[in-house]
Amino acid sequence: MTFQNTLEFAKKLDAADSLATYRNEFHYPQVNGKDVIYFTGNSLGLQPKRTQKFVDEVMKDWRELAVEGHFYADKPWWDYHERLAEGLGKVVGAMPKEISVMNTLTVNLHLLMVSFYRPTDKRFKIICEEKAFPSDQYMLQSQVRYHGLDPKDAIVEVKKRDGEHAWRTEDIIKKINETGDELALVLMGGVNYYNGQVLDMKAITKAGKDEGAFVGWDLAHGVGNIKLNLHDWDADFAAWCSYKYMNSGPGNASGIFIHERHLGMEDIPRFEGWWGTKKETRFLMEPEFAPIETADAWQLSNPPILSIAPYLASLEIFDEVGMDALIEKQKTIVAFLEFVLQEIDKEVDSTFEIITPEARGCQLSVFLHGEGKSIFDYLMKNGVITDWREPNVIRLAPAPLYCSYEDMFRFGQILKAGIQGK
Repeated sequence: MTFQNTLEFAKKLDAADSLATYRNEFHYPQVNGKDVIYFTGNSLGLQPKRTQKFVDEVMKDWRELAVEGHFYADKPWWDYHERLAEGLGKVVGAMPKEISVMNTLTVNLHLLMVSFYRPTDKRFKIICEEKAFPSDQYMLQSQVRYHGLDPKDAIVEVKKRDGEHAWRTEDIIKKINETGDELALVLMGGVNYYNGQVLDMKAITKAGKDEGAFVGWDLAHGVGNIKLNLHDWDADFAAWCSYKYMNSGPGNASGIFIHERHLGMEDIPRFEGWWGTKKETRFLMEPEFAPIETADAWQLSNPPILSIAPYLASLEIFDEVGMDALIEKQKTIVAFLEFVLQEIDKEVDSTFEIITPEARGCQLSVFLHGEGKSIFDYLMKNGVITDWREPNVIRLAPAPLYCSYEDMFRFGQILKAGIQGK
């Protein structure tokens, strides 16, 4: 497709967009009396309008049934979380039994490492990416120290090549092979939070498995954003938050994937609680843990129903749309945004450098050479909600469910005005 940086062309794209009506499914903040252009779905997704109904249902059941809501609500609370498994399975490429929803992301990664980081004298090293998201770094370091190891010895970071902004798959696989039989775990962010790069999870997973290691993925920026096939890729586990591209609300419940080969095992190392024991015997209060034969065996306590309700509302939208249609628009709208940036770059006395490689999802990370944080402040004051990362990077994530092509054009005009008017 040959793009044009005009309002007329952007509106033509919107008119042909099969997902355009879903824009009306979301609430938008307003600046200067107008809906914002929202580029931070990679941090917190907008609220779906139907969320209120799902939350109100829970509040009504709590008000009218109290404790009996666990069994007699229209959506009984005791198995409420199970309603998410099938929809999430479609989003991440997994069987419903491989999915559970519980806790929050870093909590879940810690719980999963109990099962999948089992260091020995020989095999104790973890491979992760250079400058992983800080929470992942802290989690890995604390897990290693818990086992009496030194993070400097146990954690192996894969670095980008000098002068490059993205990782090369061959460098990651080379590091896996070099670590060899000392490698216990590969745990990386499937989509990097800073540059937006999508790693070749299939190839990396195979390389890690071939070396006899467990392989897991932090998919905070991946779920609801890119095509995933966790089961077929043979990953051992994964975890993700729900409040970015999945639009479930601030700090809401995390999802986990555990490959079916690890399910139904009574001897797997695991921190356990009563909500992970078999439903048939849970309320008999027996002293011995009998794991559910699904990923729910990793649950500890009653699921947080008021957190899960918005997740179920959002999943309803994803199920209606389907990941294939979502990704088809994602590719086009991100390409159009890239084109707009390139066209504006020709018109202003600045240089934009897109550091996100072609292996990407919704996000473009852009160096604004010659610009300071004042341009970010200008964008925010003029209704463009975006994200600033030091020293001079803005992250732009046009989520296809609620961003329009006209948004991309209007953003370009506001950016140009901000640079020219400084």
